[in-house]
Amino acid sequence: MNRQKRFKRKSRVLKVAGALLAVCVAAIGYFVYQYQAGVSTAESAEQQEYEFNGEKSLDNKVNVLLLGVDARPDEGKSRTDSIMVAQYDPKEGSAKIISIMRDIYTEIPGYKNYKINTAFYLGGPELLRETLKDDFDLDIEYYALIDFTGFEKMVDALVPDGIEIDVEKKMSANIGVSLEPGLQRLNGKELLGYARFRKDAEADFGRVRRQQQVINALQDELLSANGVVKLPKLLGTAQPYIQTNLQAAELLAIMKSVALHRPETIETMTVPIQNSYTDVRYEGVGLALDIDFEKNKEAIQSFLEGNSANQEPDPLSVSEENG
Repeated sequence: MNRQKRFKRKSRVLKVAGALLAVCVAAIGYFVYQYQAGVSTAESAEQQEYEFNGEKSLDNKVNVLLLGVDARPDEGKSRTDSIMVAQYDPKEGSAKIISIMRDIYTEIPGYKNYKINTAFYLGGPELLRETLKDDFDLDIEYYALIDFTGFEKMVDALVPDGIEIDVEKKMSANIGVSLEPGLQRLNGKELLGYARFRKDAEADFGRVRRQQQVINALQDELLSANGVVKLPKLLGTAQPYIQTNLQAAELLAIMKSVALHRPETIETMTVPIQNSYTDVRYEGVGLALDIDFEKNKEAIQSFLEGNSANQEPDPLSVSEENG
């Protein structure tokens, strides 16, 4: 190869590298600009500091403990309305969510047995992480607490016209809104109320089912090209209502990976699985779920490894009692 050809090839390589660098800089600039635009429209909110000694998974998958928080200023502590473990595999470009029933009766490290959601009340996301590790051998590196207001604002920013949901019955008890049966478009506040409703024969199983229905309804918007473009602004809008140990650089890397390798769908699983639990009642605790932890641990590992389909519990065995 003569000197002139080597020079031309080197020049082309430099041009391509320069173009890629420009795209990366522009992408980072766009993320920062849109995120700050969202922050500028958000309201301020008080946040509590939490300890979290997250453990990185051995397979480099990103595991995040997602907690829907019911803040109760009169009690001085928050309660978890929903417990989920979300996993993103940057290599495969896949996303999965495990919904953990909050009425599972288990031993909480350093305390006696309670319902699993009590772990957050007693020791925040770190104690809940330790409990999930003991029960299901889950390595969770990050956590994200999402206040109800933040969820509402994110939904309204993502889909201003609302999300289409077929509401199966009249709902109003303890959810802050009144919903009538039928196919309709729900705004953020209404969608949150729909996902939180549990005053029926399905109780918490029905609420988890509706939460996953909401995830499925939102995923097309979130995973679309338009949704990915909106994501920085959505996060900025909800920033005062989200607490997480994810650093900006880590979040940017995950978002870049999702943008380049958008998951086709979000797979979901509910724990406990079918035929792995019984309804029990304990003094001072109320109605709870005694589960086969080994059976559910195996099902979780199989689900995360992609070896089995979702297994749903039988919701008709649960009473209407709230825990």
